[in-house]
Amino acid sequence: MAQDRAPTRIQRKNRAAILDAALEVFSAHGFRGATVDQIAVQAGLSKPNLLYYFPSKEAMHAALLEGLLDTWLDPLRDLDPAGEPMDEILAYVRRKLQMSREFPRESRLFANELVQGAPRIHDALSRDLKALVDEKVTILEGWMAQGRIARVHPYHLIFSIWSLTQHYSDFDVQVRAVLDTEDPFDGASDFIETLYRRLLSPP
Repeated sequence: MAQDRAPTRIQRKNRAAILDAALEVFSAHGFRGATVDQIAVQAGLSKPNLLYYFPSKEAMHAALLEGLLDTWLDPLRDLDPAGEPMDEILAYVRRKLQMSREFPRESRLFANELVQGAPRIHDALSRDLKALVDEKVTILEGWMAQGRIARVHPYHLIFSIWSLTQHYSDFDVQVRAVLDTEDPFDGASDFIETLYRRLLSPP
């Protein structure tokens, strides 16, 4: 059957162009403000051609979020219980900040979904994200109990890392307006690492 055939090079190229265009439009306008027409124009394809690959903007949005959530969780998965606690936590901070720098559209897409109540990924947050965070909190609590890092609320520690690192992509316009010509990421890494090193150094 036709649908069982491997996609051609042109089909792969068009699908990638559509998803990249959808990412641009969704990150700029949110799900509600985005239209199929806007995405088709951004992709350089006719609307009927676009709808051949994705029947609706919901389908495009779902495809983006499915891949994004998995990518977003990778740095937290890498937190190694056998590693040196401070090194592991600061490496996580650096990876999250680097993602904010390299994937600002993806970060804003995710933020827009959450602001709207996460209607399309709520189950994944409650299931996959919660399970992963619970697992890593157990590691953090173990390090705290051993006196290897200072005692802080482990969940709020993770929340704060998300907030501080993703701020630079989600509020990019505000940050750059204040800093003027300075690249916000030039000083962000040193500042954030110093913050967590002082917070988590054992007394």
